[in-house]
Amino acid sequence: PAMIENTAKMAGMPVGPLSLSDEVALDLGLKIMKATEADLGPNAIDQERKQLMVEMVEKQGRLGRKNGKGFYDYPEKGKGQKSLWPGIAALQPTHLDPDSLDVEELKQRFLVVQAVEAARTVADHVIVDPREADVGSILGFGFAPFTGGTLSYIDFMGTQNFVELCHRLAKKYGPRFTPPKLLEEMAAKGETFYGRFPPKKPAAQAAE
Repeated sequence: PAMIENTAKMAGMPVGPLSLSDEVALDLGLKIMKATEADLGPNAIDQERKQLMVEMVEKQGRLGRKNGKGFYDYPEKGKGQKSLWPGIAALQPTHLDPDSLDVEELKQRFLVVQAVEAARTVADHVIVDPREADVGSILGFGFAPFTGGTLSYIDFMGTQNFVELCHRLAKKYGPRFTPPKLLEEMAAKGETFYGRFPPKKPAAQAAE
């Protein structure tokens, strides 16, 4: 868990994913997962992740920062710093030697999996202006600000290079890294998100 948090920050995120989950509230995350599953079916969510959240929320009573215990233990106000809950180790399906992990690849995985999801929102017509994805990813869930946002991250890398990286990661770590067909098409044509979906209004007008 500490490796996850530290690597995420090394990748440019302001806080690690476990800390962010605690801030949002674990019970809220579980509620959203259950609602998504009810609406779209069991394949719409990661079942292993759901079981972890069920264990944390329903069995351990760990709701996040709001009740003082989530992935972290939170001391009473003014009485020290938060610390990772020791019980997390028992919930890990596998235990890896930190010295054997490829830190650079871990950093890529953090960024790529989020960027792929952003690309899917464009493919599904949820996002129609790349700026919405970029700004939302940075301000909404702390995507690495230096990248300019999820879609700018893809554009800067180049869609062809990004898709090739996605395929390598998908082969090793599963379908969550599989790029949507839209991204495959863009890579074949050498397109970028800001080129294919140019903002139609200046930023100030788009926000109105």
